[in-house]
Amino acid sequence: MAVSQVVDDTFVDVLIVGAGLSGIGAACWLQRECPDKRYVILEARDAMGGTWDLFRYPGIRSDSDMYTLGYAFKPWLGENAIADGPSIRDYIEETAREHDVPAHIRYGHKVAAASWSSKDACWTVEVEQPATGARLSMQARFLYMCSGYYSYTQPHRPEFAGEADFDGTVVLPQFWPADLDYTGKRVVVVGSGATAMTIVPNMAKSAGHVTMLQRSPTYVAALPSQDTFSRLLRRWLPERLAYRLTRLKNIMSSITLFWLVRSQPKLASKQMIQGVSDQLGPDYDVKTHFTPRYNPWDQRVCVVPDGDLFTALKAGRATVVTDEIERFTADGLLLKSGQALPADVVVLATGLTVQLFGGMQLTVDGKSYQPSELMAYKGMMLSDVPNLALAFGYTNASWTLKADLTARYVCRLLRYMDRKGYTVAVPRRQADVQPVPFLNFSSGYVQRAGKLLPQQGARRPWQVHQNYLRDTVATRYSRLADGVLRFGTKGVMP
Repeated sequence: MAVSQVVDDTFVDVLIVGAGLSGIGAACWLQRECPDKRYVILEARDAMGGTWDLFRYPGIRSDSDMYTLGYAFKPWLGENAIADGPSIRDYIEETAREHDVPAHIRYGHKVAAASWSSKDACWTVEVEQPATGARLSMQARFLYMCSGYYSYTQPHRPEFAGEADFDGTVVLPQFWPADLDYTGKRVVVVGSGATAMTIVPNMAKSAGHVTMLQRSPTYVAALPSQDTFSRLLRRWLPERLAYRLTRLKNIMSSITLFWLVRSQPKLASKQMIQGVSDQLGPDYDVKTHFTPRYNPWDQRVCVVPDGDLFTALKAGRATVVTDEIERFTADGLLLKSGQALPADVVVLATGLTVQLFGGMQLTVDGKSYQPSELMAYKGMMLSDVPNLALAFGYTNASWTLKADLTARYVCRLLRYMDRKGYTVAVPRRQADVQPVPFLNFSSGYVQRAGKLLPQQGARRPWQVHQNYLRDTVATRYSRLADGVLRFGTKGVMP
């Protein structure tokens, strides 16, 4: 277990929940822009890194380029733009050390409940220590939730008929066994998302054969693992400048491409499917296995670096089957079409279970709230909940782009409150703003979480933009005192 230096945790200015990519970034921004603020990070697990420490399945990697998944203030110097999980974890840890963040992390501390008191203008947070069973309380002026959007302990795990009859091994990517030996074995990976498309080509390197079993196809794009533009810039420019220029190029490219795809979905769909056909050849059944029933970016597009999935398929080391499971059998799976898939190992890459706030209970002056009852303000604060921010990244771009903007906004807000003598900031919900879903996305995990996520509003500042430029204006240059975000002092709720 990692060890932190002991500091006074009785009362802090900012309490950050989660020591993953967002939490470490939030701490670094605080130290850069609000160096006088006392803060602590509570992390339920025994290591920093969040997703990039939790997931250990073969080939775990980013599906965003590291020039945008990386922090704005910390250049990514790795060779690959699409990086593997251990490299990303090392990058997070290095960033934390450079800013002395580890001294502020409390590992093995799980937040169970948070209660706001207007009388005291602070949060009281109830914390569990699972290793010892102990409970403790902390107080903070500002609560910053960086615990992600899914449960670390409960992945989405559908039950299938006949599982008890299966003589092989069933594996969940979220809990990958370190001692799993699949050399020469028959593997079936159930799923068609980013996790499945990462696992399949990597397991295929040593497995006897790997089958990706999907209910329906997903849009897939092959991208180079290295960024030629970045490599060229780094030959002639200082590293930090080269990083910033590459980051800007990738941000603008992704915004432009997303706009083009959304404005011309039929053309974009045709071109993306043709791109797969070009990779696999004219004899491959692209219509069945790589032609989705939805428009591009109704769900996240899967990236395969250097076309590794297609390479495995062409080499015969992997196969895609589009069908549904009827039941498990002793030696594999029986599909609804009647086809039998022999398997020694079945990997259920069936998705995540959405969970906000790490599952904690949220109370404001004695009134309990569920996330679904609240409306997101600028995609980072919640209606009628004082002194709380939420890190939630983009669905169509890098998570960190939005997390960085949120962290800088929080710092700007804290400095403003100090200058004006305020101790409370709360966005007040407007009765005439019509609610709409928080995410306009048809992915399974989003649809399953419809009643778990906050709402967004039909107009600013309640809209959740999936656009970095619009969010930059909204968070860095717009007025803080906009009439919706209200300010007050201890004992008086604005």
